[in-house]
Amino acid sequence: MGDSMHELEEGDTSCMYSDSTSPLQRLVPQPKIKVPSKSDGPHSNCTSSRVINPLDWADHYIQDSKQMTFSRFSNYRDSGSSLIRLCRRFNVQRSCGMSRTVAAIAGGTIGALALLGLAIGFVWFCMLQCRKLSNKNSDTGSSDPSAAVELKRGGRPSSSVAPPLFGPHGARKFSIEELVQATKYFDQSNLIGYGSFGLVYKGLLSDGTVVAIKRRTGVPRHEFGDEVVYLSGIWHRNLVTLLGYCQDSGYQMLVFEYLPNGSMCKHLYDTGKDSKTKLEFKQRLSIAIGAAKGLCHLHSQHPPIVHSNFKTANVLVDENFIAKVADAGVSKLLKQIEEAGPSQSTSINVFKDPEVGQTGIFSEMNDVYSFGVFILELITGRKASDIDSFGSDENILHWVETHLSSNNLVDNRLVGSFTEEAMEDFIRLMLRCTRFPGRGRPNMEMITIELDRILEKEIMLTTVMGEGGTATVTLGSQLFA
Repeated sequence: MGDSMHELEEGDTSCMYSDSTSPLQRLVPQPKIKVPSKSDGPHSNCTSSRVINPLDWADHYIQDSKQMTFSRFSNYRDSGSSLIRLCRRFNVQRSCGMSRTVAAIAGGTIGALALLGLAIGFVWFCMLQCRKLSNKNSDTGSSDPSAAVELKRGGRPSSSVAPPLFGPHGARKFSIEELVQATKYFDQSNLIGYGSFGLVYKGLLSDGTVVAIKRRTGVPRHEFGDEVVYLSGIWHRNLVTLLGYCQDSGYQMLVFEYLPNGSMCKHLYDTGKDSKTKLEFKQRLSIAIGAAKGLCHLHSQHPPIVHSNFKTANVLVDENFIAKVADAGVSKLLKQIEEAGPSQSTSINVFKDPEVGQTGIFSEMNDVYSFGVFILELITGRKASDIDSFGSDENILHWVETHLSSNNLVDNRLVGSFTEEAMEDFIRLMLRCTRFPGRGRPNMEMITIELDRILEKEIMLTTVMGEGGTATVTLGSQLFA
């Protein structure tokens, strides 16, 4: 090979091509193949053969214009340039194929990384949401109060707290300017009541939220803010939400959500013929259930929160007459910020458990007693304070028995709206709540379950019997006969 001269003779085993290496040899790789000699013919069995360069062979026959069928190059026998185009095409196709493969691998890798990033982000988001919602149930949600407040209280964070209207991180601290503007400088036209914390004003915040603002005189106290932050974190659909507070200009103020229908007092004590509100028995049961759930939620906290001032005036109803307990924890707040303790009222508080006077300590059972008095007012439609000689363990039972026999126990406005069985169960529950000693009373969870049972039974009986078929049970002497 190289520059040596080659000659091809018929029948000889030496195959030499003339001149130098052909252009095809310089452009195309030259594998060695085993081919027969020219004299052998296409069907010869001759073993005389040798290894030559196929391009030398093709070039020789092209130059001599001799037709030679060669299966490997049958489609490219026109000229040596055809073979060159074949090789070039093969190289281009191989390069393109490799480029496509590399691009596909790179694109797949980038797509996989992007998908993995999205998956990690989604999992992280779900974990964050689950952590926020882990303490929620159908009635409650959570927003843990600050660690500092919990450490001072010596208890664990609340298990059922939810974001109030102004966010999940505790009470909002209002400025005095906001509240002055909301109440039009605490105008008398916005004064809607008076409670244990002081005067109560209706206010309209700049964002359109209607609120109830309770105001009393007092200097700023650090423990006041801490306690409000804690209480504002306790949320339940049957508790009036504490939105925030303000300590400025010689005043201490609490900001609550506003309930348009006010307290149960104006709906329950309005016994005139032209009364705008007529609460039927099932409505009163529903209101009792709502108040019971509110107290039950307070008692379920760690440590338990005792209301200490539960009464009918602190049971508010919204536009749908859903009951919400107000002033939860306010009594304890007042004790903390008043060195001499909260101001004492000269009137007798018939809702206060007589056992508190013996021990001086409030417990969940004292709230149960107060709830029993609330049930009594739902039954009679009258203020418990108007009941003669009411307020001791013997007098309650005696008073109920006396008025049952005289047909003067049940509110006359309930005529025809209740069944005998349900009213009997309601009265029994009231007596159990006011039982002495207090350790024999049911807890609020048991009371809630019993009230639910009474309401379900009442709905079932009145659906079967009809609303108008129970008027005869208004005779108190027939109850417990």
